[in-house]
Amino acid sequence: MCGIARPLDAIGDWWSLLIIRDAFDGLRRFGEFQKSLGLAKNILSARLRNLVAHGIMETVPASDGSPYQEYVLTEKGRGLFPLLVALRQWGEEFFFEREEPHVMLVDKQTGLPVRRLELRAQDGRMLSVEDTMVLPPPSLART
Repeated sequence: MCGIARPLDAIGDWWSLLIIRDAFDGLRRFGEFQKSLGLAKNILSARLRNLVAHGIMETVPASDGSPYQEYVLTEKGRGLFPLLVALRQWGEEFFFEREEPHVMLVDKQTGLPVRRLELRAQDGRMLSVEDTMVLPPPSLART
């Protein structure tokens, strides 16, 4: 019943998250993913099958009319965007030296860096881990 364990079953390994990252960057074909990630074909194939099986990606006919198929993110897959942004921002904060160069996520319209993600209460207050708690589902809370 954990809201973290179930999604990790679908996207729990780092290769899958990198495939999803590349899909957000516009990659669609098996060969594009393989070239970007340097991943063995059998591992890439297994990860793509898993992402399709979990409804995170779907296969569609190639956009150029060739007999190939392409992999595209579904609505469920596009819903992972905030997770990847949070992971990127966490990585930038804790895994790079202050002046070390790294890629930057920017707003296409303004060219400015994307603001840090914030967790907010219903009334707009900023929340930290100390301000939250996990409750059991109502059906379990009554027993």
